[in-house]
Parts: sequence; structure tokens; C-alpha cells
Amino acid sequence: MTERVKADSLVTLHYRLATGDDQALVSTFDGTPATLQLGNGELAPALEACLEGLPVGENHTFLLEPEQAFGPHNPDLVQRLARADLPADGKIEVSSMIEFSGPEGMHITGLVRELNADSALIDFNHPLAGRDVRFEVEIVGIL
Repeated sequence: MTERVKADSLVTLHYRLATGDDQALVSTFDGTPATLQLGNGELAPALEACLEGLPVGENHTFLLEPEQAFGPHNPDLVQRLARADLPADGKIEVSSMIEFSGPEGMHITGLVRELNADSALIDFNHPLAGRDVRFEVEIVGIL
């Protein structure tokens, strides 16, 4: 009987994550496969759920709507901040990701959407929130 991926499996796989219109974001197909421990946050829960039940050696492509992947884009998570409130430890430019210190030592990352002399528009949504996602996988092995 073929071994299948379980919710807590240690899995070696090739994967490709792309936008719904197939703009590749990351892929391991041209290199070394990734080994991930499911259930410990190395992969988004929605993507882990796609893997459950897959047998070794199979290729699958999943097309996920925003609600199935990284959720809808939440306009409340887009905030205009004064330049003085931005971290001073790096070059800030449009489309760059910047990290903020949150409560209890937590780190929060935001995408700079707009920038002017006085302020920046920061989007704290996941970069793929509100977008369809294409997730292609090949299960290489289950350890």
C-alpha cells in the first residue's frame, strides 16, 4: 500500500506557488526539493491541507480562491503612517517589505504601497490576500 501524507508528516516535496494567473512566486522544481514538517507552521495551513492524503510520487495542482488560501484583502490592515514612525534601520521604498515591532516582542511585516516625504501607506495583509493562488506539488517522500 502506498504511503500517504498525514497532518503531522515530515514530507519531502517539490512545490511551486504562483498567483492565479500563473505568475510564479517560488518554485523548487528546478533545484533541491524541500523537506517540511507539517503542522508546525512551515507552510500555510491551507497549503498543508492540500497535501493531506496525497501519495508519494504524485503531482497535483490546486487552484485556491482567496478564502481558501490567504483570505480576503482587509482594507483595515492598510494604514498610513508618518515617516517618523517607520523603522530607521533600512532603506524604505515602494514595494519593499518592512518589519515593525509589535506587542510582546512580536514582529509584524508590512508592504510599502505608497511613499511621500511625510508618510507611507503600509499594507499589513499577507501579500497574497485577496488573490487566487496556484499551488503545484510533487510528493517525493514521506520520512
